Amino acid sequence: QLEGCVHLQSVLKLARRGGREVYRAALEMRSAARHREFESHPLRRHMKSTYTGIVQKGIKRGQALGFPTANISLDDHAVSGIYAARVALEGKEYSAAAFVDHERKVLEAHVLDFSGDLYGKEITIELLQKIRDNKKFENDNALRAAIADDVARIRAYFQNV
Repeated sequence: QLEGCVHLQSVLKLARRGGREVYRAALEMRSAARHREFESHPLRRHMKSTYTGIVQKGIKRGQALGFPTANISLDDHAVSGIYAARVALEGKEYSAAAFVDHERKVLEAHVLDFSGDLYGKEITIELLQKIRDNKKFENDNALRAAIADDVARIRAYFQNV
């Protein structure tokens, strides 16, 4: 019943129709989101986080590190971290590694096994499985190694789905 909801207000509206137990769980989720515990809430796994936007130019740091990204605007503080994701583009779906950058209010997706220009195109990014939390790195080499590890874990995730 909660499948496909993105915003907590939508969850609450659905929950009101689902009875007292579902409504209580939705209120718990809202409280968890306020306390930055949303990702770990048991009902979170039943919700999809899907974001659509026009690919915009970024600071090209991912490209400099060997992992170019498609960036879309993001104004959702309920999600954070690195995710296995699916990107829909022009009727096709691709596996991706996604990063939520709250500082720049951007959702970045490194589309696996894709090369091409995405600037100005509309894409949809669906966050499927959180891989890890955001982390600061000492230098570019450490960041590059972490991204490579994330991509390997995400490829393994898609092989097992």
